Amino acid sequence: MSGQTEYDFVVVGAGSAGCAVAAGLAEAGLGTIAVIEAGQSDAHPFVKIPFGLIWLMGSKRDWGFKSAPQKALGGRQINIPRGKMVGGSGSINSMVWFRGRADDFNAWNLPGWHWSDVEPAFEDVEARLTPDTFDAPHPSVRKLGSLFGANTPSNPTPERESGGVFRFNMRRNRRWSAADAFLRPALDKGITLVTGQEVVRLGFEGKTAKSVIFASGGQIKARRGVILSAGAIGSPAILLRSGVGPAKDLAAQNIDVVLDAPKVGANLHDHPGAGLHFTGHASGYGIAWRQAADWALAPLQYLLRRKGRLSSPTVEGGLFFNATGNDSTPNVQTHFIPFFMNWKGPRYAPGEGFFADVCVCRPKSRGALRLTDDGLSIDFNLLSDPADLDVMVAGIRRLRSLLKEAGIAGVEGYPGADCDSDAALREYIQSHCGTAYHPVGTLGMGEGDAPVTPRLAVRGLENLWVADASVMPSITSANTNAPAMMIGYRAGQFIAKDVA
Repeated sequence: MSGQTEYDFVVVGAGSAGCAVAAGLAEAGLGTIAVIEAGQSDAHPFVKIPFGLIWLMGSKRDWGFKSAPQKALGGRQINIPRGKMVGGSGSINSMVWFRGRADDFNAWNLPGWHWSDVEPAFEDVEARLTPDTFDAPHPSVRKLGSLFGANTPSNPTPERESGGVFRFNMRRNRRWSAADAFLRPALDKGITLVTGQEVVRLGFEGKTAKSVIFASGGQIKARRGVILSAGAIGSPAILLRSGVGPAKDLAAQNIDVVLDAPKVGANLHDHPGAGLHFTGHASGYGIAWRQAADWALAPLQYLLRRKGRLSSPTVEGGLFFNATGNDSTPNVQTHFIPFFMNWKGPRYAPGEGFFADVCVCRPKSRGALRLTDDGLSIDFNLLSDPADLDVMVAGIRRLRSLLKEAGIAGVEGYPGADCDSDAALREYIQSHCGTAYHPVGTLGMGEGDAPVTPRLAVRGLENLWVADASVMPSITSANTNAPAMMIGYRAGQFIAKDVA
């Protein structure tokens, strides 16, 4: 830990948004900045090698959260991987890069957040990230680009029905995260990076945030302000433990109330998803004798040329489509993983194949994050709105049809073609539904009594801002890493103007 105990600004979390906001503050010359990360460095080969993410999830570089029992899923708990290292979840994700749809932002209907406001920020972020199409996808992925007429394999977008190879924030088939694009270039501009220190709560003087307090008992003071960028789980949890949240809930946990903010922790949601497993020769990668040489050569190919199996981000492409086909507006995203994923138990099992899921682009179900006697309750309340389940049932039927139309080899191994009635599909989805690992919304910005203002300041408090996916009033229609980075980038701009 740094010996310095006071900075102008303290940024909590070195994830996709935190790295961007810290760089923005530094580049604006706003003084000294401490970036506090609970995990360790991202200097690990599995972080930089795209395929390495399969070994990172569930490791010590993953917070390893689990949800509360989900009522509509038969009481199942689901895994919630979140990155615990520099780069945050952007260091363990599949690096898929989508801005979302223009009307995602217009629907927020907030000053400063319409598409015309955020598009320039996306362009600035992408000038540093330079996301590009994966250059060596499995042939099965390329076939997705033949669907939907004029669309090309390199141009899938949630704006219209489309498919093909996705874009990724990689450079020369190496992960290129916000830590690479924003944080490291700004370290010589007044930023101090502190790793291995978990912030559990904030210190206040009246209604003004003055410090961050670590699980270890130490603290760092902030002369001009604190920015929470700990994510849709971490940021509200810190506020709740600090006495900012629903007063009745805080009192039940014997936490002194700094500010009664009923909506802190509410509005938790994610893209619900369930998928199909396919098997068959040439349908995808897997553990098979005919692929043994390719796997044996994979480390050398990557080391020498950044090519081969290890260069794959796993989710190599996918689709956007309307579940019923009665509208040209997509309400489903498919992540296509051209690797055999065993559904019978052991993680590593012989077989060749692929996995393709159905994720609801704009789910209606909402849950909440709360402090309880047992710790943190993370309840997505998945499929509590029947409309989400209806979209998934129709989406699986149309996905099957689209995969057949694309001419991709393989047969459905699980749940199998016999699982086709409404009742059977609903049961399958409820017993296998998870999320796309895109939690958002727990500090949704807005007007009135929303926890966070459209300028990303915490309403009712001073010298405190939030910059991460927790501020999204509603989720964007695709992967959320790019929007989170955009939010962090804009936070740097807002704060620089608002503290001047």
